[in-house]
Amino acid sequence: MSYQQNYRPTGFSILPPVVKNILIINGILFLATAAFGARYNIDLNERLGLHYPTSSKFEWYQFLTYMFMHAKISEGGIMHIFFNMYAVWMFGSVLENYWGPKRFLIFYIVTGLGAALIQTLYTGYQIHALDAVIANPDAEGYLKWMSKYYTGTGIREMFDELKKIPQQNGILTAAANDLSKLRMDMADITTVGASGAVFGLLLAFGMLFPNTELMILFFPIPIKAKIFVIIYGAVELFSGVAQTQGDNIAHFAHLGGMLFGFVLIKLWQKNRKFFY
Repeated sequence: MSYQQNYRPTGFSILPPVVKNILIINGILFLATAAFGARYNIDLNERLGLHYPTSSKFEWYQFLTYMFMHAKISEGGIMHIFFNMYAVWMFGSVLENYWGPKRFLIFYIVTGLGAALIQTLYTGYQIHALDAVIANPDAEGYLKWMSKYYTGTGIREMFDELKKIPQQNGILTAAANDLSKLRMDMADITTVGASGAVFGLLLAFGMLFPNTELMILFFPIPIKAKIFVIIYGAVELFSGVAQTQGDNIAHFAHLGGMLFGFVLIKLWQKNRKFFY
């Protein structure tokens, strides 16, 4: 039996309690990040954002706290938090009114944790692949990895040198050192934002209300929720695999939120008491 058949609305709140508190917590931490950075030179994103487990900055609680943090104001944080919180309100209000606060909170947290897990697994996969190049550096491997994360003429110059005399031990050692530094930098990358959970909300909305027409900001053409979800998911998958230079978006976290959201909804459809 579908959710639509079981659901009996008792009223609609434009700002239900869990959504309201998510907005408040994110807003407070965003302002605190700016204040602590300016006054005490403390980077809350470094402390509460998610890092890879081998990083010296990693703490277990970051799997939860990262989803309430956002980029700094100097890094485009105002737009980052605005669009995330707009989506939490837009989709989350409907879902919380539909599910109730307890089930909605479970869904939000599970999709946020799932996003963190998938992003961490992807980073681990990347680091494992990089280890193979560090163990046996060559010109193509050096350029492939370094150009993904760094810019500058030094990368191309090292690449040219490796192509000319790849057997020169000194150059190979320098290449391995550069790649080892890259490995540490990858583990230290900070992941912040509610986007993983937001993509879970988007997926849930598309599954539960597939034919609802959406009017998205900056895209003034009605589009059915199910089509929007499919397109957005495909774009995220392509972007994650392509991983173009300068792209600092955690695409696999977004996909992780959608994946965990899909699994949880299917479990609820089979057993409404699951996680409840």
